[in-house]
Amino acid sequence: MFSLGRVYYFCKITIPGRSHYMKKYLIIRLSSIGDIVLTTPVVRCLKKQGDPCQVHYLTRRAYKEVVEANPYIDRVFTIDKSVQEVLPELQKENYDLIIDLHKNWRSMAVRRKLHVKSTSFSKLNLRKWLLVNFKIDRLPRVHIVDRYMEAVAHLGVTNDGRGLDYFIPPEIAVPMESLPSSHRQSYVAVVIGGRHYTKQLPAEKTIALCRGIKAPVILLGGPEDAAQGGAIAAADPHHIFNACGKFSLSQSARLIEHASLVITNDTGLMHVAAAFNKKIISVWGNTVPEFGMVPYMPGHSDNFSIFEVKGLTCRPCSKIGFEKCPRGHFKCMMQQDIDGMIAMANGVVMGE
Repeated sequence: MFSLGRVYYFCKITIPGRSHYMKKYLIIRLSSIGDIVLTTPVVRCLKKQGDPCQVHYLTRRAYKEVVEANPYIDRVFTIDKSVQEVLPELQKENYDLIIDLHKNWRSMAVRRKLHVKSTSFSKLNLRKWLLVNFKIDRLPRVHIVDRYMEAVAHLGVTNDGRGLDYFIPPEIAVPMESLPSSHRQSYVAVVIGGRHYTKQLPAEKTIALCRGIKAPVILLGGPEDAAQGGAIAAADPHHIFNACGKFSLSQSARLIEHASLVITNDTGLMHVAAAFNKKIISVWGNTVPEFGMVPYMPGHSDNFSIFEVKGLTCRPCSKIGFEKCPRGHFKCMMQQDIDGMIAMANGVVMGE
């Protein structure tokens, strides 16, 4: 069962002399990496379908790199903390429609202050709350991308089935000398990062996984993951290279683009990998695929596999994550089938 998006109408501004003009849309998604990548089908379809239009995008400055090279976006606005930082500029744009794909208090403040028509989508928060707190699953089997698309359906925009986009500026490269010589041709990318601890495969499990893979391994994550990556790589320094914090986001995306396989927690780089239609092993801890955010690859659904520990009465314990397991046992990650991941990974790398 599909849940319909909602269209909100505020006071309409009539501008003399604009009966024939290019429509101008503002898309809002303030964070984070994966969530922004998941909005790219809306951006592309909005730009390519129907009459010519301008598409502007509002996000947080920390995530500008995710969208600034997107050719379907005409202008990017960024904020650090408050929408007031860009409100005067936004007010000059005279938007025809705001497409709110974040739907939090900041994005709703933009809609309220710009006084133009806006549209959004159903976040299904009540149904997620029921699943987290009472393990009652009333969530529709609809991917978040398709729920985002509902926000523009009234414009006649439909999903073109081309999946996600991630554009890397052509000048962005990973210097070969920055990688060990053993890791410059073929490698498996293992994404160890994640905003919350309960989304991350523990270090000892990651070490066992990497040691079992019959190909060089590159660890990916942000600066905050560098220490963890260093500890994992130290277990087998000739086989495992710690790239966490050494490269920009787009350089990390470049490494994903050229990997033979990506093994990843439920985190932003998983969706970057999906944008490149990579072979993916996705590892799920406290969150569950039923939330609708599995790798999105229309026509390539056989490219990804999901590893999760089913049957735990405590899972999902959150729709986002925690800094430690609320029950202390962390079974959702400690009981992961590492041998199964190794066998699948080796099947991919040996079959190249």
